[in-house]
Amino acid sequence: MENKTLNLRWFCKNIELDDRTKDYVVKRIQKMEKFLKKSLEYEVEVSMDKKGKFYVEVMTKTPHKLYRATEISESVEGSTDMIIEELQKQITKDKSKLKDIRERGARSLKKKIVISKDARF
Repeated sequence: MENKTLNLRWFCKNIELDDRTKDYVVKRIQKMEKFLKKSLEYEVEVSMDKKGKFYVEVMTKTPHKLYRATEISESVEGSTDMIIEELQKQITKDKSKLKDIRERGARSLKKKIVISKDARF
């Protein structure tokens, strides 16, 4: 995998993240890059509530769409894993939707094409 720099913004409320946790989140986001061809920006928000649970939100901005997932759990790493899976589901659903629309359009065009009887093959 190539080492390209991510346009990543961190928002931490009521918590200070250590470098190991930040590296883990960045590594998981870089793995998600294979699903996205052009991602403009990532935003990661981490906060801790009064009960000691972590609220993690990841937003991914692409040229035409915004993907967002949130999770509340007892560890930042666990929340990150679940968020990445959710974002991958959203992205693959979007891509398959576009593919289906293209295929349907191609089928309707194919039905409308009329071949002349005088054409030679």
